[in-house]
Amino acid sequence: MTPGLDAIRDCLDGSLPGVMATCAPDGTPNVAYLSQVEYIDPRHLALSFQFFNKTRQNILANPQARLLLMHPQSSAMYRLTLRYLRTESDGPLFERMRAKLAGIASHTGMSGVFQLKGSDVYRVEAIEAVPGLPTPAPLPRRNLLEATRAVALRLADAVDLDAALEALLAGLRQDFDIHHAMVLLLDGSGQKLFTVASCGYGESGVGSEIAMGDGVIGVAARERTPIRIAHMTGEYAYGRAVREAAAAGGLADRLETAIPLPGLPESRSQLAVPIVGAGRLAGVLYVESPRDLRFGYDDEDALVTLGAQLGLAICALRADATGEPSLTEPVAPPPEGTPVLIRHHPATGSVFIGDDYLIKGVAGAILWTLLRDHAEHGRTVFANRELRLDPRIRLPELSDNLEARLILLTRRLAEREACIRIEKAGRGRLRLCVLRPLELAEMPNERAG
Repeated sequence: MTPGLDAIRDCLDGSLPGVMATCAPDGTPNVAYLSQVEYIDPRHLALSFQFFNKTRQNILANPQARLLLMHPQSSAMYRLTLRYLRTESDGPLFERMRAKLAGIASHTGMSGVFQLKGSDVYRVEAIEAVPGLPTPAPLPRRNLLEATRAVALRLADAVDLDAALEALLAGLRQDFDIHHAMVLLLDGSGQKLFTVASCGYGESGVGSEIAMGDGVIGVAARERTPIRIAHMTGEYAYGRAVREAAAAGGLADRLETAIPLPGLPESRSQLAVPIVGAGRLAGVLYVESPRDLRFGYDDEDALVTLGAQLGLAICALRADATGEPSLTEPVAPPPEGTPVLIRHHPATGSVFIGDDYLIKGVAGAILWTLLRDHAEHGRTVFANRELRLDPRIRLPELSDNLEARLILLTRRLAEREACIRIEKAGRGRLRLCVLRPLELAEMPNERAG
């Protein structure tokens, strides 16, 4: 039985180059190797347009071609009959192919040569198995359909966003054998993503940010398309946030302190998939590996599925996490010990414990609001609903991400082993725990230096 294109996707992964045959109007044939073949759907694929060479001239004059592909493990060969439809020079398909091509170029030392000009889209009119004696393909590493089912059931049982994130990361480790991953959510401005959970790194990087369009993660978010790279690439790599103090002990450096984005020092395989719910981008799920060719099309399909389920869960949990109004609780006796200075910079929302940077933005505004109400009224229990409506926090109207910001804040406080903790106090409610006396101070908006 002749296979469909979806059944031979492994042949398109770039391990072995495809061979393309075209014909000029006068009947002169031409054969060329291809850098990249990209699966679109069971009837369409895209080929990389890098040079205006003989192949390109032939296709524009005579839009028919033959493509020979080989399975990277079994050596089975397939001959495809193609018809050229169009060239795309921007958008999700182009960005996906450009990212992969950057990985191929870096891996082969051809970064200055392999520059994608366009994605040529073809309709697959026929697939023919070439006679031969292929070797048996090795058994798959894991049954990814079963793994997807297991993680999906864990996500379905999650009662809040924190539990959903833990279920996803645990499932990636246990069921997918993926040990380096992070989840980033879109902030209210729609211009940045912030890390809300991770696994496998020395530092969690919770609170680190990346701009839309930067690297694999930013491109996947901007284009709302999976980006998968099989080899190390400099163009899409991430540098950790490293900076030198502008002045010893000065204020400017502390205001600009960035939390380093987690990541492998040598990431050889990367996969970023958008998290989308109810038609809106919620964030990105990113996984990586120190091994080449770690993630294939099946991994991509599985993680796209889980990303979509997480996106819907975020929408549902956000709508359901209103909580009840805070209950009046007995005022706890003030903690003992030396007071700790907590400083707040209103312009950026940055909060410092002593001289150490903790958090900024919406999460910083939330913490400062909690601390002020605790200091002035002795409050310790708060409802998500009242925080969402509190004008001091200035949550964006379209995508407030309150629950995600609370998770970020809770984890940052725990990681820093601060004298402040945030705990759950029931459905849609939190408790502020203060372990030392606090001295709250507003910082001037003018930056020093």
